[in-house]
Amino acid sequence: MITREQIPTVLDHPVHAADGSKIGEAKHVFLDDVTGRPDWVSVKTGIFGTSESFVPIKDAAVVEDHLEVPYDKSKVKDAPNVDVDAGGHLSEDEEHRLYEHYGIAWDDAWQQANRSDEEGWAHSGTTGAAGGTRPAAAERSSDDAMTRSEEQMRVGTERQEVGRARLRKYVVTEEVQQTVPVRHEEVRIEREPITDANRDAALSGPEITEAEHEVTLHAERPVVETEAVPVERVRLGTEEHVEEEAVRGQVRKERIETDAPDRDRDTER
Repeated sequence: MITREQIPTVLDHPVHAADGSKIGEAKHVFLDDVTGRPDWVSVKTGIFGTSESFVPIKDAAVVEDHLEVPYDKSKVKDAPNVDVDAGGHLSEDEEHRLYEHYGIAWDDAWQQANRSDEEGWAHSGTTGAAGGTRPAAAERSSDDAMTRSEEQMRVGTERQEVGRARLRKYVVTEEVQQTVPVRHEEVRIEREPITDANRDAALSGPEITEAEHEVTLHAERPVVETEAVPVERVRLGTEEHVEEEAVRGQVRKERIETDAPDRDRDTER
């Protein structure tokens, strides 16, 4: 159990579960109506702190800069919702439901209340095992000083998946044109006069006759062949880009006004 002197070190500080995970931020500490001891702590939970759950503070402990409670995170977040009235008071019925949720024996608390020594407080006339609780801030009203509080907006970031990229290989066919030289043979008639050198060859055959002579012509044609060769390697990589993004929210602030005779009203901001 924490002491009343430790309350300022608990408020607006993290609350951790039994396994060390963070549950939320401590917002209010509720004192027992009779003993004045810290009895419950309310914890803001959720991404934006929109939910508030009550946790018994009897077996809690202040560790470094946070409060540790002997319950897991789901147990705290599933605690029954209670409606604290305008006076900031936790009723006997609401406290009874919280006792049942956290497995605290109501009868044992009643026996503790009826002890004859100074630990027992049932003789004071307050009904119920717990006797009801009030927020710690209510006790400070009798002090000469008043605490002014205001909400502060804490902005953070969370990492989430926005899409996926993958590599996919597919085949396309393209028309490729290249110019290649090709050769072909053509018939050419060559005439040479009869000379002493070729006279014998020219007169070796019949004087007048019919004859044919065949010449085979050749030509080149383009031939296309394809070959698959590796040209590059492609892989996926990621890089981070930082952008400035404005975040807006609403925060509440308390104002303290001073009313004094024969003095102008002074407002602290």
